[in-house]
Amino acid sequence: MNRFVVGVRANLQTFVRTPLNVVLALVLPLVVIEGWGQAMAGLPSMPTVEGIPLDLGRLLGAIFGVAIIAGLMGLVQMISAREADRRLVQTGYAPRTLLATRLATLAGVTIVVAGVNFGVLWLTIDVEAPLFVFAFLALAGVVYAFLGALVGAVLPRLFEGSLVVVFLAMMDAFLSGDSPLAADVPDFVRYFPLYHPKELLQSAAFDGTFAAGDLVFVGGYLLVLLVLVTAVFGATMRTAGGWSA
Repeated sequence: MNRFVVGVRANLQTFVRTPLNVVLALVLPLVVIEGWGQAMAGLPSMPTVEGIPLDLGRLLGAIFGVAIIAGLMGLVQMISAREADRRLVQTGYAPRTLLATRLATLAGVTIVVAGVNFGVLWLTIDVEAPLFVFAFLALAGVVYAFLGALVGAVLPRLFEGSLVVVFLAMMDAFLSGDSPLAADVPDFVRYFPLYHPKELLQSAAFDGTFAAGDLVFVGGYLLVLLVLVTAVFGATMRTAGGWSA
């Protein structure tokens, strides 16, 4: 437990010492939310689109903003610390504890980023269930944080990994959203990482409700990602001595 707390504290200090991380977390939400909202404000209303296009655009901008920042944080965390992680394993640090500190830090920072996005969203649109909106934004961010960590573990190159995360997040937010330009989407889009978090967020914001089935699906998605990133991280650390706990 002591090593876990020390690891989380060290990861947080590393994050805060990088000014670009803080700027992205505080400034990017405003730019993305308002930019996405204004981009959709000029689109015509369609039967497949619920809510006012401007409000819906801001909502989609918020979930995309959380996802893209969390995904890139997960990617960078895994790639930048790869060699340091191996040295820690060689000194006796348990790989599972090491990974737990990374994911716990990611989840904590993602909740803060979700809070910033929620604050901007709350000032720009009327939401029916604020607590649910914040919770579902954080949930979408944690999904992408774990996804970014998985990409970083599988593809340990920052440039290529960033392209994968950014492209996936943009396509995900576009196809999973209710944009009139993407109204007729294929059924496999329902398995995209943001589809069900978006359904939860949209229902909570506009109706004050949510479907339990969407919540169960997101929970299962998180569990699968956790298993995959644990397996891949373990495989990469075996070169440094294998699982020690």
